[in-house]
Amino acid sequence: MDSQGQTTSLQRLQNVEKRIVKVLELAGGVMDELASPVGPRKELVQNHCLEFMQLIKDIQVALRDEIKSACEYRPFEKCDYGPRITNEICYNKVEYVISQLDAIKQTIHHYHA
Repeated sequence: MDSQGQTTSLQRLQNVEKRIVKVLELAGGVMDELASPVGPRKELVQNHCLEFMQLIKDIQVALRDEIKSACEYRPFEKCDYGPRITNEICYNKVEYVISQLDAIKQTIHHYHA
């Protein structure tokens, strides 16, 4: 993955982290409001709860997208190391067989000479 892609992914995850902090602040605000000695203000609690739920949905979508993009990223998918090494080994085996055939050929040549 290039550094720009990593930076973008890290920035998106940092934004998710900020949303999580905001969610916790909203939850804390609702708890403070519910514990208020004068009683909770209905509008404030309702607004905090609506924002809380929207942020939770946004966080779920963002994390799902990040996980999906991480699963799609396969750094060694286009790596040709394995096939290249296999090819080299086969080439060396063929060279060895050719050298053995040459040795047999020389032996036969000396035998008939």
